[in-house]
Amino acid sequence: MPATPATTASSNRLSALLSRVGLDWFFFGLIGVVVLAYLAPGIGSAGSPVPWRRITSLGVAVIFFLYGLRLSPEKLKAGMRNWRLHAVVQFTTFGAFPLLALAARPWFGSEAGQTLWASVFYLCTLPSTVSTSVVMVSIAGGNLPGAIFNASISSLLGIVLTPLWVSAVLHTGDAGGTNLGSMATDLALQVLLPVVLGVLLHGRFGSWAERHKQGLRLFDQSIILLMVYTSFCESFAENVFRDIRTTDLLLLALGMVALFVVVYAIIIGVSKLLGFSAEDQVTALFCGSKKSLVHGTVMAKVLFASTAATGVLLLPTMLYHALQILLASVIAQAIGRRMAARLQSAT
Repeated sequence: MPATPATTASSNRLSALLSRVGLDWFFFGLIGVVVLAYLAPGIGSAGSPVPWRRITSLGVAVIFFLYGLRLSPEKLKAGMRNWRLHAVVQFTTFGAFPLLALAARPWFGSEAGQTLWASVFYLCTLPSTVSTSVVMVSIAGGNLPGAIFNASISSLLGIVLTPLWVSAVLHTGDAGGTNLGSMATDLALQVLLPVVLGVLLHGRFGSWAERHKQGLRLFDQSIILLMVYTSFCESFAENVFRDIRTTDLLLLALGMVALFVVVYAIIIGVSKLLGFSAEDQVTALFCGSKKSLVHGTVMAKVLFASTAATGVLLLPTMLYHALQILLASVIAQAIGRRMAARLQSAT
């Protein structure tokens, strides 16, 4: 039966509403690949004849190359002046978050609890998002150049600081120098080298990357879905979720809400204490409270290559990703309306 104009209009309104709060195809795709991994874990596990590790390793390198290709050195130089804003955002991202996770460690008593805590700590070491942070700052009427600078520099810092935090606290390099050296080599080949190569080629292909950013974003998201799928296939195949109860997952979700609220309060308090303008407060809030699912997924493949528990390690990252989109979109629109009303009254 063909769709009526009224049905089509209703469907378009529903799609627009879901998109405004961040519930796009990628959000539902994340849920779908986890369900698929649960139903048929053997397809994406290490025992599969498909060389998933090689495919995903190549995908990691391509994602970071494309990121470097879209990174403008000129924009980074232009955004360096507001150092107090940058210091607050980067300290929150790579300092306050991990310290909050370390403070919460005693609450994760059991062995299964320690596994969940490790996954929470990993989330807290990740850099901020790029596109989501900039979009939210734009909606809320914040300092957009500052947002672009901080989101970009956070991703670059994360290439170094995330592995350092993970190695120091989760001891991923404790098996000896060979393991640590192998991890550093993998990071250099799959992450750092592609970013550098992309930045070097920005002048020649940067405009092409900007023109095709929607298609490139679709590619990025497809690779992320594939990596999430194979990670959960490994975890389900090895039965690493056997000791994690439903109540643990519910408490983890509540913990992600609490983490968001605490970080939000810290950023607002510090921004007011330092006398930030309203625009800089908005930028600090939306850049400093985000965590990147893209970096979390691709770096887990390198940092935790020898474990089957990558699916568990990605759980808080996926929960926080959904939460930050839903809550941040509501907050951004509310702040945006308030900022617009203030500008209107001033004129």
